[in-house]
Amino acid sequence: MAAAGLLPVVGLFLLVLPGALGKRSQVKTLTDGTWRDLLQGEWMIEFYAPWCPACQSLQPEWEKFAEWGEDLEVNIAKVDVTEEPGLSGRFIITALPTIYHCKDGEFRRYQGPRTKNDFINFISDKEWKSIEPVSSWFGPSSLMMSSMSALFQLSMWIRRCHSYLTEDIGIPVWGSYAIFALATLFSGLILGLIMVFLADCLCPSKRHRPQQYPYSKKLTSESSRFLKKLDEEQEADEEDLSDDEAENKELVDRDCSTNAVRQRPVNPAATTDKS
Repeated sequence: MAAAGLLPVVGLFLLVLPGALGKRSQVKTLTDGTWRDLLQGEWMIEFYAPWCPACQSLQPEWEKFAEWGEDLEVNIAKVDVTEEPGLSGRFIITALPTIYHCKDGEFRRYQGPRTKNDFINFISDKEWKSIEPVSSWFGPSSLMMSSMSALFQLSMWIRRCHSYLTEDIGIPVWGSYAIFALATLFSGLILGLIMVFLADCLCPSKRHRPQQYPYSKKLTSESSRFLKKLDEEQEADEEDLSDDEAENKELVDRDCSTNAVRQRPVNPAATTDKS
């Protein structure tokens, strides 16, 4: 009898226990290390912040929509921008909550009503096809957005360093600002020296530039043959001139000897002796 009386209690406990423990959330959490999973398959992503009232009111609808993800063959995910500033910069999140649809690497921003039924119709009726996808220049995997992500991460790192210096170490606020100012000047000096060095290597000044001669360039085969032909003709002309000059010199020598014989003076003493 006692065992029979415990059966209803055990049954009631088994019915209440799953509701008390709660269902496991079907919403996936994306981080800066796992966001590339969005490039494959179909996704709906919510960017939110825990302190945002609009995000808090959206969470129940988003959880209900995630329960339909398996039937719709779509992955439902969320990103906490306070924990992932890099993704906030990569997707240029300027308002909360922000919802994106991704299909095989193409991203579209969802701007419709935010209810479970509207989300389901958006996927089942393929309403996302009527939305222009984000340009590849501004896509999350582009170089520009990667740089923006690094900038957001750097700003968050600077904020954490400032909080550590002022709250944990006890440095005054002006002291923290002075440290960041000196670090900025020092880093700017180093970067300037590196840029000057690279510029001098790539574009040296004229005084360090080697002198270029007009004949230092390589001649083409046709130009070399033409110049060789000119040299041969010039050598042939020089040989002809040398032969002509030799002949002219020989003739001049003969004329000079003949004139010398003709113009030789007669000795008057010899003439008198003969007479």
